[in-house]
Amino acid sequence: QVQLVESGGESVQPGGSLRLSCVVSGFSVSEYSMGWYRQAPGKQRDLVAHSSSSGRIIYGDSVKGRFTISRDNAKNTVYLQMNDLKSEDTAVYYCYSNYGSGSAIWGQGTQVTVSL
Repeated sequence: QVQLVESGGESVQPGGSLRLSCVVSGFSVSEYSMGWYRQAPGKQRDLVAHSSSSGRIIYGDSVKGRFTISRDNAKNTVYLQMNDLKSEDTAVYYCYSNYGSGSAIWGQGTQVTVSL
């Protein structure tokens, strides 16, 4: 069964750090593009990070220099390391993949809340 399961979201103070995990089953993360989007209530979906199967990485402008996407192929897991978190980073974070010939597949999301 193909699944993407996000975890690691929680409440954190501004300036703090979190690491989100996306555990993938059904295919190897090393063979496909992977990435993260986020969406806050009432806001449009924003690209956070994209990692292509060829190794190219793209970050959204608002997180560039603070967030890092990576893969652990042995664990078939994709990570999003988030440093220097700001209140504007509050959102549900979704892991996605370009797996398959149709539309992209998504996880269920994990909530990140940055506040005092």
